[in-house]
Amino acid sequence: MKPPRTLIAGAVLLIVVVLAGLLAPLLGLVDPLHQIPGANLLPPGDGHPLGTDELNRDVLSRVLYGVRTSLIVTFSAVPIAALVGIGLGLSSTVSRALDTVLARLSDVVLAFPALMLAILITALRGPGTVTVVIAIAVAEIPVFLRLTRAEVLRLRETPYAEAARIAGASQGWILTRHVLPNALEPLAVQTALALSLGVFVEAGLSFVGVGVRPPEPSLGSVLAGAVHNWDANAGYAWGPLVAVVALSLALLLVARGFAGWRR
Repeated sequence: MKPPRTLIAGAVLLIVVVLAGLLAPLLGLVDPLHQIPGANLLPPGDGHPLGTDELNRDVLSRVLYGVRTSLIVTFSAVPIAALVGIGLGLSSTVSRALDTVLARLSDVVLAFPALMLAILITALRGPGTVTVVIAIAVAEIPVFLRLTRAEVLRLRETPYAEAARIAGASQGWILTRHVLPNALEPLAVQTALALSLGVFVEAGLSFVGVGVRPPEPSLGSVLAGAVHNWDANAGYAWGPLVAVVALSLALLLVARGFAGWRR
């Protein structure tokens, strides 16, 4: 079946944004940490398409390197969350006591909005890239846990799983050969959604000053600087804002398109 336009549009947009971020060091841009003498809050113009910030740094360079930071953080945190969450989800289906404990812990974690939980974790550990990765992973683990548990409970009651059970197959064989392969599609969709949320959480933490440590470029910290200097250079904010929206939107379109394609 032909992929839906939503999936194609999301994939194209994602590729463009990802390439822009990953290839930033090869684009001949000004060093994002370099302070240019006499270039304080310059408006967009020749040499600086998005202007400069309050510390005389090129905004375009910091935006593209900020995309790179978001990709590194998010694509580190979400696989960790997926592996841990899927493992715990599988474990919860074989032990009633463990299932109860994990369900209660998940309720506690999910009671907090993802950004609020991440802020609490950074308050305990202090800001930094590793802390942001941990915060995003912790916020996403219960989601993968619950989805995995629900899919396993549903799929192991299907006729083909029941037939394998009657034929004498072990629980582990049924899980690996019949259950997990059929659970990959919803888990893939959830992974794309988690990546989208991770971009917002990383940017949000840096925006309020508890994310990636300055002067390391982050979309959130660039946007925070733009807000504080709006009157001097209103165009300063457009770069990080468009980058966050584009990256998150691309991942959401991929998730929605893939879900509709495989339905």
